Amino acid sequence: MRIAVIDGQGGGIGRVMVEKLRRALAREDVEIIALGTNALAAQLMLKAGANEAASGENAVVFNAGRVDVIIGTIAVLMANSMLGEYTPAMAAAVAASPAKKVLLHLNRANVEVVGVTDEPLPHLVDQLVERVRSLVEGKKEHRPPGRP
Repeated sequence: MRIAVIDGQGGGIGRVMVEKLRRALAREDVEIIALGTNALAAQLMLKAGANEAASGENAVVFNAGRVDVIIGTIAVLMANSMLGEYTPAMAAAVAASPAKKVLLHLNRANVEVVGVTDEPLPHLVDQLVERVRSLVEGKKEHRPPGRP
């Protein structure tokens, strides 16, 4: 399974996600690809345990459709987020990707998601890692009637 972790700016959130994913999914059939909006974010995620790293708009656009799961904050669906580092092309590529998206609901992008609890970042990352682990292990997920 190929998992892309997308982050920008300083790469701190992506670093934490990669570290925890790597610990929880220490399997040879799981590949973590760090996609940074800049080289610093990509490098931090690579040092945290990603198999490969790339940075910039083309890296996100090119890889979004080539992975099974995309990890990040809700900002990866929003053009011009991450203080403008995240381009409209990046947001469009992630939104159009057939990959499963497992996203953290941080309110930095001025978006509030109703129905979720406001937890500290480490708790949210733990929940994200547990969700990805269940996807990797092939556990059945609840799907609404009529969906494959």
